[in-house]
Amino acid sequence: MGRPVMLGNGSLTVGLNEHGLVHDFYYPYVGLDNLTTARSVHHKIGIWTEDTFSWVDDGSWDISINFDSDALISSIRMQNDELQTELLFSDFVDSDMNAFCRQITLTNQADKPRIIRLFMHQVFEISRGGRADTALFVPDESYILDYKGRCSLLIYGQDDNGQVYDQFAIGNYGIEGKEGTFKDAEDGELSGSAVEHGGVDSVIRFNSSLEARQSTDISYWIVAADSQYSAEKLHDQIKKEGLKTRLESTRNYWKHWLATGANALHEVDKEYLEHTKKSLLVIKAHIDRRGGIIASCDSSIYNYGRDYYSYVWPRDGAYAIWPLIRLGYTDEPKKFFEFCRDILTPEGYLMHKYQPDRAIGSTWHPMLHGERKELAIQEDETAVVLYMLGEFYEYAHDEDFVRSLYTTFIQPAANFLCKFTDETTNLPHASYDLWEEKFLTSTYTSAVVYQALLVAAEFAEKFEYPDDVVTWTASADKILGGSDIFFEPERKILRKGFLLQPDSTLNFDNTLDISSLYGVMIYGFHKDDTDYLQDSVVEVERMMIDKTPAGGCPRYENDNYFASSPPFLGNPWFVTTLWLAQYYIRSGQAEKARKYVDWTIGHALPSGMLSEQVNPSNGDPVSVTPLVWSHAELINTVLDLSKVK
Repeated sequence: MGRPVMLGNGSLTVGLNEHGLVHDFYYPYVGLDNLTTARSVHHKIGIWTEDTFSWVDDGSWDISINFDSDALISSIRMQNDELQTELLFSDFVDSDMNAFCRQITLTNQADKPRIIRLFMHQVFEISRGGRADTALFVPDESYILDYKGRCSLLIYGQDDNGQVYDQFAIGNYGIEGKEGTFKDAEDGELSGSAVEHGGVDSVIRFNSSLEARQSTDISYWIVAADSQYSAEKLHDQIKKEGLKTRLESTRNYWKHWLATGANALHEVDKEYLEHTKKSLLVIKAHIDRRGGIIASCDSSIYNYGRDYYSYVWPRDGAYAIWPLIRLGYTDEPKKFFEFCRDILTPEGYLMHKYQPDRAIGSTWHPMLHGERKELAIQEDETAVVLYMLGEFYEYAHDEDFVRSLYTTFIQPAANFLCKFTDETTNLPHASYDLWEEKFLTSTYTSAVVYQALLVAAEFAEKFEYPDDVVTWTASADKILGGSDIFFEPERKILRKGFLLQPDSTLNFDNTLDISSLYGVMIYGFHKDDTDYLQDSVVEVERMMIDKTPAGGCPRYENDNYFASSPPFLGNPWFVTTLWLAQYYIRSGQAEKARKYVDWTIGHALPSGMLSEQVNPSNGDPVSVTPLVWSHAELINTVLDLSKVK
């Protein structure tokens, strides 16, 4: 399952799983260096009372997980009727310092006094496999330090009277046949072992003597820093101010951040407002302070594949910042554009994906197609960032910033788009498609390249580069002139695309793909594109939309990514379903659009998180949860609906 809650501040990002347990802990970059990166590693929480012990993920707890609609602060309730114990959590990553904090309320629900012990378990893998990590108890300040090299994690907790946890244990985790020190907690007592190295974990205990129906508050935090000294400084600040003060400070930060978009959000239908704000917060949680925007910080995908989604795809990043641009945010888009400027190759194109530290990411795009050497890129990723820079200028009117990118991004990117064409067709040369699967000249990519060149030409005219205006406009005109090729006359649909063969013949791919009609709708490149769109949507309605028990729309015919059983034509995606909703809004069918916004919200996790896909049979989330792109398209669709009178 995915992450019902993602918390972060642009440097420290924490994902909580369906049990409310820490399962992802990224530091110092969002999405990079997951310090709990093993497939089964997660921190545990346990309760002991009256000689009975229970971990909250053992199946005996009723757990509800949510987060606030006006702040990245969790709201978690854990209830165990047999133990007559309740735990309430308000979790947050501090907005001003790299600290993951949990404000916990422990309640004795029995009608008699009892001793209840709360156990908090931590397991990190700072070095590869955790094989060289050290954890030790620091007696002067009564904290546990888990460290390796330039990463120090300080673990601490106290009750509402300032009383520090009363027991601890440190030991080995997952090596030499040792399951983990958390096992030491299950008799209600901890050994007090004070240091260990290799693969390590630790447990601390809070011992509470509670009257009938009485509650107590416990403050718990983990500080992340580059040294023990730096961690101690932050720790001392939290102790001095108190966790409740830091909680309110963080809440105020998020309220202030959301206020930037308040004017536009005021127009949003009230029934969609909470989900819209939550989606904004989800996007922000995935934005690194240095500009990178992560597609998803949910590492559970690694259980089913070879890699994570914790990369910066220029495509995902561009679509993620679009709703922020529309709502008036400027800092995040500017940093993203600067990130793209810095990763642009000397030839003027962007690669498949990147790490948030600007290093190139993994890829499955080969550099050979048949016997021909090809670039391992998706051309649309370069073009969509260029297009989005035009959207930024339209909303922000920041001429100085855009001008600063002219020779460093706009000019080299637009020149590449011009050169990356085939003389036979005057259309873009083949590259990998939007979905990262097929090598061809696709309808979607051609549309976004066409519009990106027009945007670049407008900038060239504004900044007085007449030669660029002529070159880029001429290239766009050639794409426009050849765009009839993307209409398949027999089915009357916008085809997926074609591949130019060495003998200059064209191998057509007539797959019905939602990205084709979306590309033409948003970046349209033909005088008759309205008719093309209408005909394509008719076929989508006949073949694809709402053709499974779960409803929704797959990406294209016979999509096998995470194929279900039975496979239908593919799993419904939130992105593609919302693209159809956006078409309905543009074509005056607002009620149809509302149906699919409602469908989207109805298939979110209870916390509001949207996955990439849903199971076509039962509507359960499939693939990463959350996917930032899904949340971005929900906001865009809701904003479009708010303009409908």
